[in-house]
Amino acid sequence: MNVQNPIQFEPITAAHSGPVELTILPEATRFNLRIDPAGLAAASTAFGVDLPERIGGWAESATRSAICLGPDEWVLLAEETDRQAIEASFAGIYSDVPHSLTDISDREIAIEITGDRAAELLTVACPRNLDAIAPGSGVRTLFDSAQVVLYRDTSDKFRIEVWRSFFPHVWELLIIANKELASGL
Repeated sequence: MNVQNPIQFEPITAAHSGPVELTILPEATRFNLRIDPAGLAAASTAFGVDLPERIGGWAESATRSAICLGPDEWVLLAEETDRQAIEASFAGIYSDVPHSLTDISDREIAIEITGDRAAELLTVACPRNLDAIAPGSGVRTLFDSAQVVLYRDTSDKFRIEVWRSFFPHVWELLIIANKELASGL
């Protein structure tokens, strides 16, 4: 059976609809890792990145990154081609370090928000104090009514990871808010 994705996306980049560049990022491998912090060293070795211990902490290598969302929860990001290798690495440590590694790759879509007014744009629907999110960190939060993971890459570059079912709402709200910023509203 051939199942088509029912969500129809706008063009990949909506760069000139306002002062902030909005980009739908390419698909990536995403895992939700739940593990006792005592097993963090083994998990870091299995993933190839030293997993951050502090909630909101973010660590990365050239092709992989991890964010700590809770005392025993991490989201792991990697290139799509790394999925099987990551699964095999974690399977190799399971008998010594029990954990839950769940593939959430198809659950979320990433949107990059870039520009001098990126933080201002996000305040339209995000209740967090964005100034309190340091570059190189991230948080689980809300964007309007949708739960998202918000990363702050640099002072003027953010990423939102949003569930596919909420993507059309979040994307359209970002586009509308960007047009309002452009018109001075």
